[in-house]
Amino acid sequence: MDALPEFRVLSPKTLDDVVAARAAHPDSKPLGGGTDLVVNIRRGIVAPPVLIDMNRVQELHAIKADERGLQIGSSVRLSEVAEHADVVKLYPVVAQAAAHIAGPTHRNMGTVGGNLCLDTRCIFYNQSEWWRDANNHCLKTTGTICHVAPKSRGVCFATFSGDLAPALLTLGAEVDIAGPQSRRTIPLNKLYIGFARQDVPITETQGDGKFYLSLRPGEIVTAVRAKNTPGLRSGYDKIRIRRSIEYPVAGVAVALKREGAKLADLRIAFTGTNPRPVLLDGTQALCGGPLDERVFKGLDALVRDQIMPMKTTFTPGHYRRRVAGVLARRLLTRLFES
Repeated sequence: MDALPEFRVLSPKTLDDVVAARAAHPDSKPLGGGTDLVVNIRRGIVAPPVLIDMNRVQELHAIKADERGLQIGSSVRLSEVAEHADVVKLYPVVAQAAAHIAGPTHRNMGTVGGNLCLDTRCIFYNQSEWWRDANNHCLKTTGTICHVAPKSRGVCFATFSGDLAPALLTLGAEVDIAGPQSRRTIPLNKLYIGFARQDVPITETQGDGKFYLSLRPGEIVTAVRAKNTPGLRSGYDKIRIRRSIEYPVAGVAVALKREGAKLADLRIAFTGTNPRPVLLDGTQALCGGPLDERVFKGLDALVRDQIMPMKTTFTPGHYRRRVAGVLARRLLTRLFES
């Protein structure tokens, strides 16, 4: 790995001080555990002149889970989420997603905010400077072509791989955001704007693998919240080449309600496939009857239409789409029968 470039580190102690620091240093980056950002700095992908250490802001370390709802601050460690007794009991999909992230040392460092805002990546982006230079820099860095999809006409297909986002999407979560202009709360699904579509202009609501978050200049995610849904069964699973540190070939979160022998509610979200976490549209049409072949065929059709994985170092896109569908089937069946 290359040596780190020079940068300053600021350590504010209040959220107001964080917002002020972000406003004063527009090119700064918030620093949580550094498991993603510092790697990108070392590889020469980004070189922020100022890092703002978020770890001394106590209000960002709060975590609360009860029968009414879930609230997690952006600086809460992933291991805390995975091991929190009330999260495990009442919101198992979130605890399981946190427990699936990287390895134990990464979970002890990585934060909720960092995982929700995880940088998108592909086999041409997440490499050393000399490797990217030798292969003609990609669209997400300083190049002009997305090498994963050369015919994409200026659209970046880098993939979002965070695990917490799909889990929280199945719970209808919201995120609190703070910035120089205001503080606001938005649905979690509105945070992600990465789409893989050709000939569509980049806007504040529809981006691609390079412009994948709807955060405005200077804004940071401060917390994520979700209401409890009585009777909801939920879980998370993913496939990766190596269990400890590998990003997912595909990850899936499922939440459902069962009334007698009928499927009454169904929510399924994926990661590791598109430039954003994908909450499947159309799953409610699969509800109202037993868990039978009609449901599975309908689920396969939704996955085929909405999941758009590209090739990775190890796997082609069509294989990853197939894996995503199989994972969803298995988890859906397990939760329904539990």
